[in-house]
Amino acid sequence: MNPKRPAAVTVAQLDTFDEVVDVRSPSEFALDHIPGAINCPVLDDAERTRVGTLYAQVSPFDARKAGAALVSKNIARHIEERFREHPKNWRPLVYCWRGGKRSAAMAHVLREIGWDAATLEGGYRAYRREVLARLEALPANFRFRVICGATGSGKSRLLATLAARGAQALDLERLACHRGSVLGDLPGEAQPSQKMFDSLVWRALTRFDALRPVFVEAESKKIGQLQVPSRLLERMREGECLRLEVPAPERVRYLIAEYRHFLDEPTALKERLRCLTALYGRAVIERWLAQTDAGAWEELVADLLLTHYDPAYQRAAARNYLHYDTARALPVERLDEAGIARAAGTALEAAAPASTPD
Repeated sequence: MNPKRPAAVTVAQLDTFDEVVDVRSPSEFALDHIPGAINCPVLDDAERTRVGTLYAQVSPFDARKAGAALVSKNIARHIEERFREHPKNWRPLVYCWRGGKRSAAMAHVLREIGWDAATLEGGYRAYRREVLARLEALPANFRFRVICGATGSGKSRLLATLAARGAQALDLERLACHRGSVLGDLPGEAQPSQKMFDSLVWRALTRFDALRPVFVEAESKKIGQLQVPSRLLERMREGECLRLEVPAPERVRYLIAEYRHFLDEPTALKERLRCLTALYGRAVIERWLAQTDAGAWEELVADLLLTHYDPAYQRAAARNYLHYDTARALPVERLDEAGIARAAGTALEAAAPASTPD
């Protein structure tokens, strides 16, 4: 153990540790945690309830005895199962709800073994306050290049290609596990909690270089059930825009491939379409339901684009993104690897700083 190193550290020092260990219960961890942290609860959910009941109904002394036995047993198990093979120079950061007894117990044992363990000052509560504060401040540091384009233009695929080519890309829909529309649920993937989404966005922003542009897709206030951080959304809406322009038949082909899970489960698709009745009336919805029943996918998707998605997107983008009308066009005839690669090259050229004469 290095005596010069503090036993408690701040959120700003997270990246100086080899591993972050969250000792809260599984339900607390599932709601939100520091991205990349592992969950090694010193009390699971049932144990926390049992100790809390003892505290309230019997006595604090009995609760502490029961809690100490459970915490000791669980720490021993985690050392055997998770930490035993770590070398002597392994440096973990341990945190709990407020930097109290749970993290102190785990860190004490780890330090007694010889590992240079520390706890997080203020625990998760301090971390959460820091995330909210940084989500207010960080977006002002970046120049956002906003990828626009009608539904089915391959915006997410373009972002992934830009990232693969070394550009800074913030894929909010990937972080939110949602494609951002009434049919945007991803098969088999639940959206994270709002707090977890905030954490993931915060983590992404902290990894960016403020001297380089950040590519991001034009989004509305909400992605599925999740709210985009307000200050981030403001900065995105002020950013320069790049607009993908893809022929309608190619967009239809692309969407049928991307949303195959809905076509394979037409009952779920019809339930989502009925949610639009208030906007378009029964006659339009019945037309879409009939197309679904007939398996007329090209007709249905083209109809949805023409009637719902394209007008809604055009209105929202023009209203919310200041530079949408002057966006540089990124024409793509086909949304294959070559077409997206060409669009990525154009996007990178457009975002490059203008050269100055000697």
